Amino acid sequence: MVLDAERRWSRRAVLLAAGGLVAGCSGRPETDRVPLRLATGPAGAVYRRIGGALAESINERVPGATVTTVPSGASTDNIRMLRAGAVHLGLTSLDALITTDGSVPGGLSAVCRLYDSHLHLVVLAASRITRCADLAGRRISLGARDSGTEFTSSRVLALGRVRAGGRHLSQAESAALLLDGGIDAMFSLTGVPTPAVTELAERHPIRLIPLAGEADALVTAYPGPYVPATIAPTAYPGVPATPTVAVPNVLLVRDDVPHDLVYAITDTIFTHTQTMVPEGLRINVRTGIATASVPLHPGAVSWFRDRKR
Repeated sequence: MVLDAERRWSRRAVLLAAGGLVAGCSGRPETDRVPLRLATGPAGAVYRRIGGALAESINERVPGATVTTVPSGASTDNIRMLRAGAVHLGLTSLDALITTDGSVPGGLSAVCRLYDSHLHLVVLAASRITRCADLAGRRISLGARDSGTEFTSSRVLALGRVRAGGRHLSQAESAALLLDGGIDAMFSLTGVPTPAVTELAERHPIRLIPLAGEADALVTAYPGPYVPATIAPTAYPGVPATPTVAVPNVLLVRDDVPHDLVYAITDTIFTHTQTMVPEGLRINVRTGIATASVPLHPGAVSWFRDRKR
């Protein structure tokens, strides 16, 4: 069964259910709509694009809810804001969420799994860097501070015992500085294709460094969130298929967001958001429930159960 939002939802129901939520974040209840805040990511990142699409579809399809996107450093930053109560929803990569002992921060649950990010290691075509080990002593971007890119690229360098001159830059900043010669390489853990890398490839020939060995090392050291993958040859102009590692992304929600509201948000994601952005094509019910050790919010659980009926 798919939720008929117009039939089963009302502004008054949302407001009554979420009164405590509204007061907790805005200081006083809104008179006609429930304001929700969704943490996204930095400039040039897919998180920024898909977060905007999620907000737009919820605003259109869930009467009584108004979602505002909040730019951020991405995964780790989003988790911090969620735990502090600064936002209600947030995007994160699975590896940044699950601790080394397999536990998940309290007070948070998943709406669903969205799509998988792929780790990019980008250099200009003429670069002498051909493998991850060549980054030793080089100037590189580790991604924005508190991002999933920073989290995963730091693990890669640590496992390979590679010491490089890392900087914390957004994807857009990284691409611009790489083009200008300010850095030698950039990491990017993101959906494929990602806007910043696409724009860079359109302006100057690039290469992606193969990361098959690094993928195997991550899978061995941190079982669960990583899987070997390939960036397709159609992703970026002139770039062949490149082995790398993939990490699932999930939409997190605070546990205190009302059941019916999360139900409606889950329904909107699987019935509307899929068509709004390229990454949406990878959002599907079969994989949406696969959030590893991250528990689903009760509202999301209800939606998936109803879907099977």
